[in-house]
Amino acid sequence: MSLDVENIVVGAGVIGLAIARTLAVAGRDVLVLERSAHFGEETSSRNSEVIHAGIYYPKDSLKARYCVEGKHQLYDYCATRHIPHRRCGKLIVATSEAELETLDSLAAKAAANGVDDIQYLARDAALKMEPSLNCTAALLSPSTGIIDSHQLMLAYIGEIEDNGGAIAYNTAFDKAERTAEGFAVTAGGTTVQCRNLINSAGLSAQGVAERIADLASAHIPTRYLTKGSYFTMTARSPFSRLIYPVPNTASLGIHVTIDLAGQIRFGPDQEWVDQIDYEVDPTRCRDFYKAIRRYFPALPDDSLIPAYSGIRPKVQTPDGAAADFVLSGEPDHDVPGLVNLFGMESPGLTSSLRIGDAVKDVLSQTDRL
Repeated sequence: MSLDVENIVVGAGVIGLAIARTLAVAGRDVLVLERSAHFGEETSSRNSEVIHAGIYYPKDSLKARYCVEGKHQLYDYCATRHIPHRRCGKLIVATSEAELETLDSLAAKAAANGVDDIQYLARDAALKMEPSLNCTAALLSPSTGIIDSHQLMLAYIGEIEDNGGAIAYNTAFDKAERTAEGFAVTAGGTTVQCRNLINSAGLSAQGVAERIADLASAHIPTRYLTKGSYFTMTARSPFSRLIYPVPNTASLGIHVTIDLAGQIRFGPDQEWVDQIDYEVDPTRCRDFYKAIRRYFPALPDDSLIPAYSGIRPKVQTPDGAAADFVLSGEPDHDVPGLVNLFGMESPGLTSSLRIGDAVKDVLSQTDRL
């Protein structure tokens, strides 16, 4: 059978679109399959919209490398294509003497990852920057920023389409069978022949992988879900920068972000869940008040309003150490032309262009492009 398209990408989230954009710009034929009526309706539109610096991740991990490299790519991309963003900076704050050691370890981890602009601030210096803040000391990350993720995805789509690629909405992936040339992919009742199949389905990546013929189950990591709720307040943000507490094992803590219009958001918290449900429980604000007042004591009573929630696809157990991105190609699973992406959570938005490059490299190295 002749090929209908060279590359199929499953999932029109920010990472799937970045991959498709990279392939299309390189002159490769690409089709994106998206089960929803619009792009980026899940993880990509339910996050903090932060451009991360690359501080938190273990040295030489994919998250560390892709975040640091992807951050520079993303700032350049936004500048040249006039995508709304702001390099506003971030303070990571210790609110007790006991947290100072964690602050020091974060500074060391950042340096090991090549983040060379971190500044240690004593309490007075931090409060001079953010007078509403309460802290013992802080780290300043000048290269952390915020972005309009919707406009970013629109830019990716524009480049996909300008270079001959296409996106099929309302087209759910059903299955993929191996053929002599690649894959017969059935989606939305239609079968399409392709050479390469890239599974970037986010929350559904494991489900997609299970329906790809000849892919052994040993190469499909278990998916775990964490739900994070966000609250906002009617008053304008008292902060001009992002404010993060020192993190725990699997979460960066309930932090302060601001959008490009200056609206404040608090969150996300962390709740391990078994099902995807985006409803925000208003009673969770009780824990928010306690956490936020550690670094923002002036938070008024009865000021928090439920905003939205997001769910992250993790590949770690609730009590396990934070896990890395999983980018699995033919050398890993012996299925030519297949690339699976699992656990694509934060910093996936920041890393999206770099991940696109990585997928292209995997296919090139196995002579699939």
